[in-house]
Formats: sequence, C-alpha cells, structure tokens
Amino acid sequence: MALSVLAGAVLLGSGDETVAVWAVRKDLPSGSRVTASALVRRDVRFADPGALARYVSGPPPVGRTLSRAVGADELLPRAALGGHARHLVEVPLRVDVQDVPATVREGSTVDVWVAPREEATADRARADLVLPGVTVVRLPQTSPGLAPEATRQVIVAVAPGTPLQDAIGRIGVGRVVLTRRS
Repeated sequence: MALSVLAGAVLLGSGDETVAVWAVRKDLPSGSRVTASALVRRDVRFADPGALARYVSGPPPVGRTLSRAVGADELLPRAALGGHARHLVEVPLRVDVQDVPATVREGSTVDVWVAPREEATADRARADLVLPGVTVVRLPQTSPGLAPEATRQVIVAVAPGTPLQDAIGRIGVGRVVLTRRS
C-alpha cells in the first residue's frame, strides 16, 4: 500500500515541481522514536496540492514518537506523529523467556501481570494486572552465547502520569508475565 501511495503521488502529479517529504526506511511500530537513520527524503509530485498537508515535510521529525505503525517506504503521515520523546515513560522489565509470548514484537500491545514467585505461599496464588495495554518499544535481542538466556529485557511505554510506584514495587518482588493483545 505504501508503494502505491508513493507511486500514485509521483505518477499522478500534474505540476512540474516536486516537494520533499519524509518516508521511513523500514517498518516502525507504534511507540517508536523517529531517528535520522529511520528517515529517507523523497521528492514527490502531488496531483492535489492539498495532499502535501497530510505528510511530513520540512525539518526531519527526529525525536518524535509514532502514535501508529508506519510501513517501510511509506510516506510519513503527520497524523502518525505523537509527542516528543520526552513525553514517553519507558519502563524496563526483566522477564523469564517462557513468560514472554513468542509473538511479542516491538509495537505489540501487552498486559503486564505479576504472579507470585514459585517459593511464595499458596495464600498468594493470584496474579495481578499491574500495567494494562502498554506498548513494547524495545525488545533487545538476546546475546548469542553458548547457553540460552533465562530472562530477557522488554521495554514498555506507559502513558505519562501513570502511577508507577505500586507497579514497579510489585514487579520487583513477583514473577513478571506478559500477555499479548491482538
């Protein structure tokens, strides 16, 4: 679809002048920060001059956060830009590998649950939802060692103003389990 938008904009342009707009080099999930290396400048001829207003032109929007996923080679829509990176609250989690669904990727929406550790008493056998509907913004690759890693880091973004004191306290003493929303 992204290529058809780009091709349509170029082929259907009636004027002789092109306008520089920004596109992304690779798929970027929702919640990603826009970096200079993720952007590529495209010279596009729009058939409808008003269409330019839908896309990012001018200075590169480095440091902004995407409010929705943007596909590889897609022109960067203004509507996909959220706030500046300073508005994100990133929370690092250390999660046992068996407690992260294999389908979780950067951009996935997950619920963060805390269950009692195995050594906990039976009276506390209930898991608690501590961070509902958060976005995975980084899922660093595991290191290629001889032995498989037992845990992995998952970085999630939460809404500014979310009270984290209780959630982080529970995460620190329990077993973190992620569930993916589709």
